[in-house]
Amino acid sequence: MRIEHTLSLRADPRRSIRILVVGAGGTGSAITMGLPYLDQALRVWGRFAGLDVLLMDADMVSETNCVRQPFSISDIGLNKATVLVNRINLFWGTRWRAEPGNFDERTFERIRDTTVDFLIGCVDSRAARSVIARSLVKTNNRTAYWLDLGNNATSGQFVLGQPLNGRNRRKAERLRTVSELYPEIADADAGEDAIPSCSAVEALERQEPFINQTLAMSALAMLARLLRYGKIAHHGGFFNAATGKMTALPCDPEIWRKTRRRNRKMQAKLSTR
Repeated sequence: MRIEHTLSLRADPRRSIRILVVGAGGTGSAITMGLPYLDQALRVWGRFAGLDVLLMDADMVSETNCVRQPFSISDIGLNKATVLVNRINLFWGTRWRAEPGNFDERTFERIRDTTVDFLIGCVDSRAARSVIARSLVKTNNRTAYWLDLGNNATSGQFVLGQPLNGRNRRKAERLRTVSELYPEIADADAGEDAIPSCSAVEALERQEPFINQTLAMSALAMLARLLRYGKIAHHGGFFNAATGKMTALPCDPEIWRKTRRRNRKMQAKLSTR
């Protein structure tokens, strides 16, 4: 039975929404560059006092990044998160922060914040997702939502979930996270996909342009509805660039159960081979 998910945060025009973005690559940069528009919209709607954003990434800008990501030749050798946050702060007058490091299981202790409202994961490996998933379910963690975005050459997905931690109770209508619905996506033992190419030509051959931007804008549109109206009927989506089709992931406990049963059967078959 399909349901509507109700925002677990209390609307308060004096309160900012606290967001941690992990990853400033293709999808992470697209998400981050779109967040100022959500920040402005929240202020106009009067439900929240904008966004308080921390962007985290240890990578430096390379020449290849200047092809599909919002970096220029003059940015080469600089930290991605620092470049993007400085650019946004200068243009929009925000006071967002950058953390030039990788996310690990001690990140919340390092930034002295376990009460993030939204962790937006834009990582490209199972190992990185596994670290995020383990960190968010610790009993002392109080992150409200985990929005995960990922893609391959021609398709991708975004999934919003509520990690089972000290902030989110175990209940039937809790939004299931990407690692609960599709555990293989955070299975570090399953191996990784091909690493990004150092060649701009090969990089464009391996991934269709605009996949990242399409996923990022769709995910931000979903967040905007949740924060404005306090309710959403879907908590993710799947995009295929080859067909142009976007399929929504409805808030439906029955679909969640079927998806998990199907995944368990597939894993059982693979383990017997």
